[in-house]
Amino acid sequence: MKSRNKVKTYTTNIVICGVGGQGIILASNVLCYAAFLEGLDVKKSEVHGMAQRGGSVITHVRFGEKIYSPLIEQGKGDVILSFEKLEALRYIHYLKKNGITIVNDRKIPPMSVLTGTVSYPAKIETKLKKYGKTFFIDAAKIALNLGNIRVVNIILLGVLSNFLNFKQKSWEQAIRQNVKTKFVDLNITAFNRG
Repeated sequence: MKSRNKVKTYTTNIVICGVGGQGIILASNVLCYAAFLEGLDVKKSEVHGMAQRGGSVITHVRFGEKIYSPLIEQGKGDVILSFEKLEALRYIHYLKKNGITIVNDRKIPPMSVLTGTVSYPAKIETKLKKYGKTFFIDAAKIALNLGNIRVVNIILLGVLSNFLNFKQKSWEQAIRQNVKTKFVDLNITAFNRG
């Protein structure tokens, strides 16, 4: 009986999280389309919080030669891309050992904090750094310098792009495909600032 050589394929697992209204779904759509343009098989799963704005939102994005499931197992995520600090901590269990966490350096208190039921956790930065390489980005400051706070998501995607081997033209085409025409140039500029 002949033994078959198994071809080892590499799968990239990225968790994108934040709160409703931050553009998490748009960012995951751009990422998926860029991966597709790179010739990769792509799967995505998304979970919306209870509220459209302000509820927790998480997407799983997986790409590689052949992907069978859109879900990322706990401890298997290569990257956590978080648009809010507490959300990074909430979903850090998905990160693999020595994975990468990219965090928007802003806090958006959830309703339980706003109503005084609980307090916003202290030392989130210190806690996150225990899990792997962690990068805190003041994407809101960059977005405000560009004149539009709504491009924070694309700025953070630009930061993520530094860890992926995708062509610039794939990213730009993915942005064009997913963003309204009148905002394409702004979003490409925002992406390049990330």
